[in-house]
Amino acid sequence: MRILLSNDDGYFAPGLAALAEALARFGEIVVVAPEQNRSGASNSLTLDRPLMLKKAPIGFYFVNGTPTDCVHLAVTGMLDELPDIIVSGINLGANMGDDTIYSGTVAAATEGYLLGIPSFAVSLTSFEGRHFTTAARVAASLVERFIENPISEPVLLNVNVPDIPYEQLRGVEVTRLGRRHKAEPVVRMKSPRNETVYWVGAAGAAADAGPGTDFNAVERGFASLTPLQIDLTHTAQLSSVRHWME
Repeated sequence: MRILLSNDDGYFAPGLAALAEALARFGEIVVVAPEQNRSGASNSLTLDRPLMLKKAPIGFYFVNGTPTDCVHLAVTGMLDELPDIIVSGINLGANMGDDTIYSGTVAAATEGYLLGIPSFAVSLTSFEGRHFTTAARVAASLVERFIENPISEPVLLNVNVPDIPYEQLRGVEVTRLGRRHKAEPVVRMKSPRNETVYWVGAAGAAADAGPGTDFNAVERGFASLTPLQIDLTHTAQLSSVRHWME
């Protein structure tokens, strides 16, 4: 197996190292990740300047761009052969519900999916990062399952793992995305130079977190596994918009 790894926390992130270690037994691992933390970069590509690919002493490659840049560059310009699978993570912090729209972790996997490669995004659902090994073991089990029994259609899977010891994990549950309340307002502050600056506010609390959602699964001690798609067409509104245009 040829496995491409990436993330949005940067090539130096402990979650990426844990993922590389856990998946090494499955075959050839290549890591191409951002030079610095690019959390929240979503699916952005860098088009206003050239990208540079460098290799760190630990053997990981890094790019002065976004997670999407990393996967796009690796697949279309760096690797001689296409990877069999792409895994992005392990992110420090959850990527559930509306978070997936902004997530650089999910974006890296999405780029792989758009390039025709089965792709997983893996996140640890806290910012404490105590149990990356739990998420790594879940990722390894999913990759192993995929090797033994591939899904017969293009796949983009979003995985969120509770930050608990592996022995306390209750299993993996297939879910849909939940929804959050409206985000908190931006925070206005004064810089040391007395300039007005703004920090993006915190994400809102879970609004749709009932049975079947990723929020619910994680809250109950399960890892959530959500298949994603890219088609943004609001098919239920096609008829009403056509009528509106008449």
